[in-house]
Amino acid sequence: MIKKPLKFMLVSCLFALLFALAACGNSNTTNETDTKTTDNKSAVSATSSDKDIPKKKFKLAHITSTDHMWHKAAEKFNEELKTRSDGKMELEIYPASQLGTEADMVQQVEAGSIDFAFITAAFLSTRTPEMAAWFAPYTFENLQEASDASQTDIAREILGKVDGTGLKGLDYLFAGQRTMVLKSKEVKKASDLAGLKMRVTPSPPLQKFYKDAGAAPEGLPLPEVYSALQTGVIDGMDMDLDATITNKYSEVAKYVAVTNHMVWPSIVVANEGMFDGLSENAQKIINESLQAAIAYAVETRVGQEEEFKKELASQGMTVYELGADVFKEQIEAFDAEYSAKSALIKQFINEFRK
Repeated sequence: MIKKPLKFMLVSCLFALLFALAACGNSNTTNETDTKTTDNKSAVSATSSDKDIPKKKFKLAHITSTDHMWHKAAEKFNEELKTRSDGKMELEIYPASQLGTEADMVQQVEAGSIDFAFITAAFLSTRTPEMAAWFAPYTFENLQEASDASQTDIAREILGKVDGTGLKGLDYLFAGQRTMVLKSKEVKKASDLAGLKMRVTPSPPLQKFYKDAGAAPEGLPLPEVYSALQTGVIDGMDMDLDATITNKYSEVAKYVAVTNHMVWPSIVVANEGMFDGLSENAQKIINESLQAAIAYAVETRVGQEEEFKKELASQGMTVYELGADVFKEQIEAFDAEYSAKSALIKQFINEFRK
């Protein structure tokens, strides 16, 4: 009588064990399915973020020749943009004022017929007065100092003043510091500039520096400078060493006073509607590509200073240094006038004046 119930109990236990194992198997299958579903969602999400990068060829314009650092920076910007967007975004670059003067290019960016431009801070100072801060004489010893300063809160606040009327300021891009290129007269002291017709970008802060020294600033467009120097319409110019070489000014000028009296930033501007209409991911790629180009330009240009001096000397120019002490009165006059014009300019000068 005992054997039958025992047999029954053993069979029941066996069925219960099999059922439990089956349940465990089903549970594992469900987990695997859930995991696969999650992985698929992640893959779809990654694909979706890639889809918000437009297939787009942007137009970028600037004023310098193709062997100037700003053009090389534009090419680096393009290279980085194509790499970081997997070939979806790229630039069509128009150098050497092909699309007109800076005023023309600004209007074209505002209208959206071009997407980006490198516009000198000197030109923009006529419509964004705070940009004058960058032209406080002898504020920075070298380009690296200026580039570092461009990432500070005060510099970003000044950059933000560019925005409006269809423009959006993205960042600063530097070329060489300003020097004095002279046709036939060697300038050794401020008074030597008296009466000289000097080509200076038509920007109030730049022209003030020369006017205070007694010079007569002339606001000629860059493409006209060579012939004006050659024919004696001007006696000299405010120029960086890079542009002095690339524009072959050694053919029509004898002296370069390496004053390094001002830095020379351009502002990378974009059409505001175009840029703001891009996805966050596309904007991030553009900004990161631009940062890589800016870093490349500064690192490369800082190392070229001595090379450029030697190159100009080999071309027959007399190249010499002229320090800040020569222009002490002009520095003080600039600081007093422009600090009174703007609290931002005053703060900038106080923060970075050496």
